[in-house]
Amino acid sequence: MVKVRQDQPIRDDGSVDVELWLERLQDLTDIDDIDAVRRACDMSKQAQKNTDEVEDIWAENTEGCFRTGLEMAQILADLHQDQESIIAAILYRAVRERKLPMERVRKQFGKPIAQLIMGVLQMAAIGSRKNPRIDDNVLGSDTTQMDNLRKMLVAMIDDVRVALIKIAERTCAIRGVKNGSRRKRYLVAREVFDIYAPLAHRLGIGHIKWELEDLSFRYLKPNDYKHIANLLDEKRLDRQDYIDQIVVRLESELENANIDGEVNGRAKHIYSIWRKMQRKNIEFSQVYDVRAVRILVPESRDCYAALGIVHSLWRNIPHEFDDYIASPKPNGYRSLHTAVFGLDGKVLEIQIRTFDMHEEAELGVCAHHLYKGTDTKSNSDAYEDKIAWLRQVLEWHDDLGESEGFGEMLRGDVVQDRLYIFTPDGHVIDMPKGATPIDFAYRVHTEIGHRCRGAKINGRIVPLNRRLHTGDQVEIMTGSEERPRRDWLNMNLGFVTTPRARAKVAHWFKFQAKEQNADAGRAMVIKEFKRLAIDLDDLNFSKICDDVNYKTIEDMYAALGAGDLRLSQIINSAQSQILAEDVDEQLDLALPSHHETEVRPEGVKVRGVGNLLSTMASCCTPVLGDQIAGYITQGRGISVHREDCSNFIQLQEKEPERIIEVDWGVSGETTYPVDIFIEAFDRPGLLRDVMLIMAAENVNIVAANTLSDKRENMARLTLTVEISSLDLLGRVMDKVNQIPNVMEVYRQRSGIVR
Repeated sequence: MVKVRQDQPIRDDGSVDVELWLERLQDLTDIDDIDAVRRACDMSKQAQKNTDEVEDIWAENTEGCFRTGLEMAQILADLHQDQESIIAAILYRAVRERKLPMERVRKQFGKPIAQLIMGVLQMAAIGSRKNPRIDDNVLGSDTTQMDNLRKMLVAMIDDVRVALIKIAERTCAIRGVKNGSRRKRYLVAREVFDIYAPLAHRLGIGHIKWELEDLSFRYLKPNDYKHIANLLDEKRLDRQDYIDQIVVRLESELENANIDGEVNGRAKHIYSIWRKMQRKNIEFSQVYDVRAVRILVPESRDCYAALGIVHSLWRNIPHEFDDYIASPKPNGYRSLHTAVFGLDGKVLEIQIRTFDMHEEAELGVCAHHLYKGTDTKSNSDAYEDKIAWLRQVLEWHDDLGESEGFGEMLRGDVVQDRLYIFTPDGHVIDMPKGATPIDFAYRVHTEIGHRCRGAKINGRIVPLNRRLHTGDQVEIMTGSEERPRRDWLNMNLGFVTTPRARAKVAHWFKFQAKEQNADAGRAMVIKEFKRLAIDLDDLNFSKICDDVNYKTIEDMYAALGAGDLRLSQIINSAQSQILAEDVDEQLDLALPSHHETEVRPEGVKVRGVGNLLSTMASCCTPVLGDQIAGYITQGRGISVHREDCSNFIQLQEKEPERIIEVDWGVSGETTYPVDIFIEAFDRPGLLRDVMLIMAAENVNIVAANTLSDKRENMARLTLTVEISSLDLLGRVMDKVNQIPNVMEVYRQRSGIVR
């Protein structure tokens, strides 16, 4: 674990030597007015003396607001922050613990410092959902939490120093929580790990990110932490001797090549070791980069020269080389990474970077010194990219409104497991895992997403629901007008996976004419229900409107067309309505007999007749939710048909006395055989692709019949599959319909291909 602070200068009586501390502070960063910093120290110290009452549980078991303020200022000084940030950090804990009035701070130090403190106080609200408070319990609505997140991001956009001060404060909190209760350690660690460690990573502050992750890991998974720490301690001496030999050898080689560089061992962080073990499912002995060194050189060309020296000394391991200088990470990180078989054949990881790259890797955004547009350095683009990302988050919030999707997007966009995709111009764009070309198009620009018609990955045209991988070069083919497809909102088809892109598509359809959306929604319902062989006349659409919380049928159709309502919700409501109508107890009154209802193993209730065998008719294969009726056979019990089955209609006309009422019983995971008809252009591998989808959906295939017409080059497949619900049937048919060459997929009715 990396420790970013020096111990504060403490006198024999336990007090802090402020003057000595101020001298050390000036060695770390530029201070214009040291007297102002001294006054801030005095004010914080006096505030702690005047108030002994603890009004915030996060102040318990700490060294007090004064010592915490000095430690925060120390962290910011290590990040080369300015005087205003230092003073705000010194005073923040005193204000947070209500020991120092904000108005006094404003009068003594001015409005800019007061605004910094207020911004950090707003950011503190992000932890309120998890961190219980004594006087002000804000475990309330999601709307409040969403507003707090918005305030946090607004503060960060206004001045990035607010985020840095908050990260410093949480760093002090997790350092000091070791003396707190187990519950408190867990709460603080959870908050730091979920929010502030990813934020530090996004801002490129490497050494703080590692410390936050290691300390959080220590409290969240103490047994795993101790296990890995013990394993590291056991091999520390051997590892150090080995690293010393490597360092001496590399320093000699650099000197011979006239490269003025530094070589030192690099500590492997405990959390990163555990994460690698979990991700790759390996043991500690298989983590090869525990032995690692870092080479620092003056210029970029020296990096590649040093890389040549390393590879000339030891054989490199295939696929273990990364050039983050030519292609930097999204957070601005630049370095060369390689792994080699070093001395004695042991695997060794080596990082090579310039001194400036190393500073940026440690400080991230802080290395640019760009505040409110005052920086003119050429390397300020990385900072602007980070600010642009934060502004994007706010933009998504505006599109979604007060919805839970905003928090989902925030969590999804700061996680470290991300994809790095190339644009045709060679720029790198980071995306969440599972992203598609449409997600990429909306990530580039909203208009590009709206006009997206196709995509190329590495020069080859691919389907729009193809999953992207790190290193892919994606080119979006666009049309002349904005015309997103409603199919993109269908979760079953997998076109759009990121909340941001989904919000953009839904946002576009919301602004279309209501009549147009209603017509589109109505067409979607008719098409889907026809495909599922559901008779619309048997459904009460007013009841469906109530189930999905819409006043009129037209409003429901418009919401469906705009993307606010999912088709699966309507299907589920329809299915439950059919079942509810079928079990209406008043139907028993029309029956001539009063025998008890029997619940058949197949999930069918036979009314009026007891203890009879029932089987599903093979001609129409009814499934749960269909309108059904029974036919009394000779020797085979009751044959259950769909009411619209052509064979059943004929039997009803010829032998009406054999017709009996049946309905669906209540059964848990009962499945029913369903015939699915597929028509496609014939090609090799067609049946294989269909079977893969069935396997992925865990659908059992009872029978399959394929017929190929060589003259027309057509293939017709009839599959009998076991389905538990109409929703699953619709999802399966949607995915089959996306297979290349498939023209049509529908449920076969009455055993006759339409």
